[in-house]
Amino acid sequence: MKLSTRNVALIAVLVALYYVLSIISPIIPAIGVSGLNIDLGALTASVFGFLLGPYLGALTAFLGASVTWVLPPSSGALAGAPFLLSPPLNALVVGLIYYRKWKWAFASLSVLVAVFLFLPPSQPIANYYYVSVAVLWDKIIALLLIISTIIFARKLSNPLNVSILFFLICFIGNQADDMWGSDIFAVPIVYKMFGLNLDTVRVAFVISPFVYPAIRLLQAFIATLIAVPLELALKNTQWITREKSIVES
Repeated sequence: MKLSTRNVALIAVLVALYYVLSIISPIIPAIGVSGLNIDLGALTASVFGFLLGPYLGALTAFLGASVTWVLPPSSGALAGAPFLLSPPLNALVVGLIYYRKWKWAFASLSVLVAVFLFLPPSQPIANYYYVSVAVLWDKIIALLLIISTIIFARKLSNPLNVSILFFLICFIGNQADDMWGSDIFAVPIVYKMFGLNLDTVRVAFVISPFVYPAIRLLQAFIATLIAVPLELALKNTQWITREKSIVES
């Protein structure tokens, strides 16, 4: 991961964009969790993955999330700290898929999915399998979409269909973001930080499919509206990564 002057300048602009979008985006409270909100501004992490690749994109998303967390209105609230890795994982997965390292994206998301099965809300799995089903069904779809996206990437690479390709990849990236959030929220030290017990956490997870997939679809749609024109405008310039993408022969 080599940093050029252009990279540093673009990262600074994108971090500022992340912060601005975060403070002007509507506040969406997490279901059943007082003091925890869903940051719609985090959708820009997907854009970072397209423009800068998986590693610089993840770094930029982490810086953007960190700056947003430290500055008002968050002002370094302890409750936000465990979720700082969600946007970087979004950018990482998007960049890995788009720049032909999709197997690593599949492996990363698979690990995040598997981890949830061993966390307290899912245990014992025979009794609380429905919690895992509620949380993981859309993440499994995202895993399958990684394979489908790679298979049909060339067919979707023409100007009429490229937005569909970007939307699918953005959706997968946002699901990686969501999966980290679910995993870390299922850790006792984290959910107890919000004054919740295990039964309440299970209820929150069971209710989540009625809201969160729609939010991830909305984030993917907005990210696509930003990413497609930016990628086309900056393509073949020195501003974005020079790695070969899945739409190139």
